[in-house]
Amino acid sequence: MKNTRFAIATALAGALTLAGCAAAAASATAAASGTAAGNAAPLSGLTHVMAYSINTDNPVLTSVVSGAIGDYGPADEISAGSTGVSAHGGELELKLTRGTFGLNIADIDTKFTEATSHEPVFPRTCSTYVTVSDAVPIVPGSGTGAYRGIAGTFAMTLTLNEVHDRPCTTSLSILRQVIVLSGAGKITKD
Repeated sequence: MKNTRFAIATALAGALTLAGCAAAAASATAAASGTAAGNAAPLSGLTHVMAYSINTDNPVLTSVVSGAIGDYGPADEISAGSTGVSAHGGELELKLTRGTFGLNIADIDTKFTEATSHEPVFPRTCSTYVTVSDAVPIVPGSGTGAYRGIAGTFAMTLTLNEVHDRPCTTSLSILRQVIVLSGAGKITKD
């Protein structure tokens, strides 16, 4: 039995971690020259991304960014070109405190949906563990605010770990669930 909740799972809760950020007060001149507000260094370098959800199949996740960016906020799964939340939408929009940018999660979402199509993975214990990996690029032109002009691709892994209600042959309701999208890549900014 397919469980459509995993479509939104790719929209996982998230956290972006970026390495190489120097802490200093940003001036209007620094912001105009390509630095993120609150960062002294230009917005580029190794970036670690994590988005997650706990005990929900809702396509609205949590994300954190650190390193070259150092930011956080909700992450919504949306369809390309739209602003409304949509399971299996193909994009994850990170709505961070200093701006937004999107991740193209269509390919990793397809792999994840296929991997979760035969749940529970462990019928004897009524539980599921699935992990898939793929390249996840930043959606071109999606950056706003401090992230206008951002580009790059992340090597990401999408993981699900959950326990289902019993009897698991007739119910795929979850008792506990953690979904995590995480990875790293180099970002640049025009």
